[in-house]
Amino acid sequence: MARADTVYVCQSCGAVHAKWAGRCDACGAWNSLTEEASTGAPLGGGAKAAPVRSSRRPKLELVDLGSETPDPPRLVTGIDELDRVAGGGLVPGSAILVGGDPGIGKSTLLLQAAAKLAASGASTVYISGEEASGQVRRRARRLGLADSPVRLAAETSLEVILDGLRKESPDVAVLDSIQTLWSDQLAAAPGTVAQVRACAQELVRFAKKRNTVVVLVGHVTKDGQIAGPRGVEHMVDAVLYFEGERTHQFRILRAVKNRFGPADEIGVFEMAESGLQEVSNPSALFLDGRGANTSGAAVFAGMEGTRPVLTEIQALVAPAAFGTPRRAVVGWDSGRLAMVLAVLEARCGLGFGGRDVYLNVAGGLKIAEPAADLAVAAALISSFLDTPLPGDGVVFGEIALSGDVRPVGRTEARLKEAAKLGFNRALAPQGVDGAGLRIDSVDTVQALVRRLGQDPA
Repeated sequence: MARADTVYVCQSCGAVHAKWAGRCDACGAWNSLTEEASTGAPLGGGAKAAPVRSSRRPKLELVDLGSETPDPPRLVTGIDELDRVAGGGLVPGSAILVGGDPGIGKSTLLLQAAAKLAASGASTVYISGEEASGQVRRRARRLGLADSPVRLAAETSLEVILDGLRKESPDVAVLDSIQTLWSDQLAAAPGTVAQVRACAQELVRFAKKRNTVVVLVGHVTKDGQIAGPRGVEHMVDAVLYFEGERTHQFRILRAVKNRFGPADEIGVFEMAESGLQEVSNPSALFLDGRGANTSGAAVFAGMEGTRPVLTEIQALVAPAAFGTPRRAVVGWDSGRLAMVLAVLEARCGLGFGGRDVYLNVAGGLKIAEPAADLAVAAALISSFLDTPLPGDGVVFGEIALSGDVRPVGRTEARLKEAAKLGFNRALAPQGVDGAGLRIDSVDTVQALVRRLGQDPA
């Protein structure tokens, strides 16, 4: 029986289907199947490779686990926040994937980094698949980088790009973006799963063979994930997300994977007319303009990677205008908010059932740390009782379903950051050393309600 000339590939997970369906059986995504030309391989990729018949097979080299391996050298970009997220600089031979919303500043950041690297003596190539060379030059002039010795090209053919990179042998190559590249070896359209996977694989192979830092820019979906197959994130050495809102002036570069440095590290930038500016003290930026003696506001002392960051958590509890109360969350997990509300209702008797609850992390920062439980609870109770929290205090701690307040890690770094910014007290779990601050210890949420129900001073 002749094999079909076309197959249907899920653009979310890359699963191959013999016929079109409204829902992918592998990942459950709806309307994600796209028709592509068949490569001749059986569905599911179950074909077995033919055995290699060669008398010169390479030998497997084994080394001791305890043998010394020198640390990889680094290319320092000169942008401290970027170097921090990358683990101290870019490692030659590594592949980095940078994702973010359209217009968030990915191209601006990478153009600034390429210019600094070129100015320091590293040969740098910037290849744009979305803009013409003239558009990139105009952005460089606006950023004051027109005189930087960066080699520029506008191309989308993978074969042409690889030929040019082999001739130039640059130290750093930036490709903006991976979704625009295509290979003439595949009949699929640019941006499809097959094209993205094949192009990324060839570029990663080039990075390893030529010891070149390859930086790939990736689009994101409406869910905030990098578009294309998830296998691309496994191919590269580091995955960085550029976060932020266009209405806010700052941007956050977050590492979610890094083989040469810590994950969950962040770098903070501020968008200005001259480009992205580094923010060396993000806590001061997030707390800028904070009002005093306002109920429903708590300062959370959190950790982002190895960096302590203070930010304000705002809560508003108001009578529900309709039969079903609303729960709106910005910057925190809505499921964790539901848990904190349930604990406050069950253990403390606070009635949130007939009230709207709005929670916001000021400045647009996204918090995923359980240590924010106590700060969220304090903000909710403060708004519920209309009692402001002390203006010179920070809050951190994890809440259990039993109502107990559990200790969290890195308390010394949190308190040092708070003291540096002028805070004098902390509402924290029991057993926390002061480090120069007055510690108001709470062991349960009931104790938190009793403390906030009294005079907070």
